[in-house]
Parts: sequence; structure tokens; C-alpha cells
Amino acid sequence: MACLSPSQLKKFQEDGFLLLEGFFTADECVAMQQRIGEIVAEMDVPLHCRTEFSTQEDEQLQTQGKTDYFLSSGDKIRFFFEKGVFDEKGNFLVPPEKSINKIGHALHAHDPVFRSITHSPKVQALVRSLGLQMPVVVQSMYIFKQPHFGGEVSPHQDATFLYTEPLGRVLGLWIAMEDAMLENGCLWFIPGSHTGGVSRRMIRAPSDSGPGTSFLGSDPAWASNLFVPLPVRRGGLVLIHGEVVHKSEQNHSDHSRQAYTVHLMEAAGTVWSPGNWLQPTPELPFPPLYS
Repeated sequence: MACLSPSQLKKFQEDGFLLLEGFFTADECVAMQQRIGEIVAEMDVPLHCRTEFSTQEDEQLQTQGKTDYFLSSGDKIRFFFEKGVFDEKGNFLVPPEKSINKIGHALHAHDPVFRSITHSPKVQALVRSLGLQMPVVVQSMYIFKQPHFGGEVSPHQDATFLYTEPLGRVLGLWIAMEDAMLENGCLWFIPGSHTGGVSRRMIRAPSDSGPGTSFLGSDPAWASNLFVPLPVRRGGLVLIHGEVVHKSEQNHSDHSRQAYTVHLMEAAGTVWSPGNWLQPTPELPFPPLYS
């Protein structure tokens, strides 16, 4: 049953995250992985667009925060790479398919396989059971977490990057394409950390000043002992409140930890911040989930 039970809804409201085991079948995961393999095989990224992805603040501002390739990717399918996979001329030092950090941010809009998963009846039923009236899809990502050098994702709140007024209107769906265990970089959460607001925001520079972003505020030093790991078997779906603090460690194992993620916003009575790096475009307004 795709709908949340009252006890599941209560746990999500208390913790800010919830694991739904076996939400997608192995066949559905295989279909997404096969499609991603085809997309990667057709990948053609110009040298000047080869952007290394990082979640460390200084590196974010130096790389994707100043790169139009990243800042204009909200309505496109684009490729972002791990650190250290290029030489000084932008040529690959490792096989291209092993170099990708993630693909974003509009697979849900432009690829039929990911569109059908994103708008599947069971996803719609799940989101309805959470009480969302007019959810729209703001972004999607396919995350690779490559063996041995899939980078860590530092502690953060999604609403730092996807800010709304009022808060509490962003919901993440994180779908395990492969088993996500301690050894290959599963998610970690601080239960109940979604109730204290947002302490840091990424702000996009005005359009007349060229590409760029900056951060307002700073995150507290969240104690490591507050985090609890959330191992997820293939096909599991994790609901992630937009303000819950979460992270993942570097993947030191021999196995990748692929995942497909979608972020939704309750559009009814909500203002999407004009300062967010990601903005709807005339070519791609945020599509309604219930369609």
C-alpha cells in the first residue's frame, strides 16, 4: 500500500524522515539503471562545462556556484563530476562512466522512464497521504556515489538550497537503486532536526551581475553523535523533510550507491524564493505531480 499509515505519518512528523522498504520493485530499479546507462553512454560534455560537484561551502562557491552550466541546469539533463577526475586540460583521468557524481536536474521532465517513475500512481498516492494538495516537481537528480571516491555529502538541510515561504513546504523522495549500507555511504540523519528553521541559505546573484551564488548565515557545528545511519535496501524510498539535517560519508567500498532523488514543493499558499539558485523557466515551469 503506497499510502502512509497513521503511525508512519506520526513517525515522519516526529523524525523528519521515514524509510519505506521495497517501495519500488527490482524491475523498476533495473529500468532506471539501464536508462541511466544509455544516457551516460551518449554523454557529450564540452571541456569548458566539465564541473566538479562538491558540498563543501568554499568549493561550492568556486565551482558550481560560479558556473552557468550548473546554474542553468534546472530545466535540463546535465552531468556533474567527482573531484580529481580531470587533468588540467579537462580530459578524463578515469573512465567517464566512473567519473560522474550526479546527473541533474530535470530527468523527471525530459526522460520518459524517469517521468513515469516520478508521476507513478504509487508516488502520487504516497504524497496525497502526506496531505499535499498541489505538489510540483522542482528538481530531480540521479546520484552515483562511485566506488572508492564517491564524495561525502556534508551535513545540510535541503531548504538551504530550496527555500520557501513559509518553510516546511519542500519534500525529498530518495530512492535506492542499489543497497545503501554503512560501507558504501548510506544516509545519516539527526532525528527531529526539522523543527528549528534554517540557519543558512544559498542565494543566487541578481541576473544582471552574472552567474554566481553566495551563502547567508552559517550552519551550527552539528555534533557527530546526533546522527543516526539509515541503511536502505534496493527499491526502498526515504521521505526527507526539507529542513531535516542529513549527510552521507565518502564511499570507500567496491560498490556504488546509486539513487534517484526528487524534490517536491507544496505550491498551494507557498512562495518559491526568487533567491534560490534553481528557478522555473518559461521552457519548464515546475510540473504538477498529480498529472
